[in-house]
Amino acid sequence: MNAVIIGVLVMLVLSLARVHVVLSLVVGAFAGGLAAGLPLADVNDAAGNVVTQGVMSHFQAGLANGANIALSYAMLGAFAMAITHSGLPQQMAGAIIRRLDKGRNDKIPPRINLLKWVLIGGIVLMAVSSQNIVPIHIAFIPMMIPPLLGVFNRLRIDRRLIACAITFGLVTTYMFLPYGFGAVFLNKILLANVEKSGMDVHGINVMHAMAIPALGMVAGLLLAFVHYGRERIYQDREIDRSNEENSAALPKVSAYRSLVAGIAILVCFAIQLIYKDALLLGAMLGFAVFMMLGVVQRKEADSVFNQGIRMMAMVGFIMIAAQGFAEVMNATGEIKPLVDASASMFAGSKAMAAFAMLMVGLLVTMGIGSSFSTLPIITSIYVPLCVGLGFSPLATVAIIGTAGALGDAGSPASDSTLGPTMGLDADGQHNHMRDSVIPTFIHYNIPLFIAGWIAAMVL
Repeated sequence: MNAVIIGVLVMLVLSLARVHVVLSLVVGAFAGGLAAGLPLADVNDAAGNVVTQGVMSHFQAGLANGANIALSYAMLGAFAMAITHSGLPQQMAGAIIRRLDKGRNDKIPPRINLLKWVLIGGIVLMAVSSQNIVPIHIAFIPMMIPPLLGVFNRLRIDRRLIACAITFGLVTTYMFLPYGFGAVFLNKILLANVEKSGMDVHGINVMHAMAIPALGMVAGLLLAFVHYGRERIYQDREIDRSNEENSAALPKVSAYRSLVAGIAILVCFAIQLIYKDALLLGAMLGFAVFMMLGVVQRKEADSVFNQGIRMMAMVGFIMIAAQGFAEVMNATGEIKPLVDASASMFAGSKAMAAFAMLMVGLLVTMGIGSSFSTLPIITSIYVPLCVGLGFSPLATVAIIGTAGALGDAGSPASDSTLGPTMGLDADGQHNHMRDSVIPTFIHYNIPLFIAGWIAAMVL
């Protein structure tokens, strides 16, 4: 069997067996490398010169490729914790509750439908902005959602719809808009790996390439509105009332701290507009604004910074390990035979090839739980295959970007499903698999798969 297939299968089986994804990537890389006949360690000649590089050396070389991405994520985590430290997200939740006058009566407010859809729309906007304008990723969920559970109960909102709304904002934004986390996914990972694999990406408009797949996600959200728009009754538990009362009791938003948070956010976003791939710099300068203006005091800076790094550390480790995995797969020399065999199997059919590539991307991301980690694994295989079959560079980017994003929604190990569950299950009434994983898989992976296939055919 082809060594690349062995490596991917080992990684997938271990991931599905709930072995930690970092360990699964490491074991899969070593399994594929050894299956290809690579030595475990470097082989030296009599003079001490390296004759054949071993799996360990290739893996370590790949780790260096993921360091920049991991550092960007760590800095974003620190910036997110600084925003949290300012109290702005918690105050926003309290302001919503006070505005709705909850906790003083149990009556469903008038004009319930308008209020319900405005609230859901606000949550979608929060999720979208958490990827770029306020790049704190899923950190906003445990701050904003638990205090609002009592509101959801009174409005009889189906929490599966809230899970779909949050996941839409998390996934669609990074796969379409090249700012914030989208700059990491689209520029630093997608285009960088496509170019590394031998395709010229100069002049490619990544938003143009991903527009049709993004429309597939929009269609999925609209279907979720239809499917879960009906009322669903939940118990109003003590923890819901407690969270609601605590948030409502918070003092009004500090004008100064809010102003500082706004300045820091604008600085972070403006840096990304001015300079290409400047997410790390933007997050760093945003954190510096919090410190210089006294919202994060010098004695608190280490604690806030460390908490932020811990929050994003696991994502960074997964990305680093995925780059090591990809490097070993390239070193096996068995990607080209795999591509040649696949091209023969498809018999030149673009339609079948696009279907197969998207399906593999779905399976890999479902196992890993991270679309960011999937791209380095599949790109080195897909680019030569797309070139051989005559796909345009734009279609190639669309295929690989969609294949990477597929499975993020609907994966039990993805932060796009774990995040919503973390907030919605605060009172024990939201099941991770039934209420987050399955709904997001159905409403996003299916339309995204179809839209990605269409993009491959028409671009």
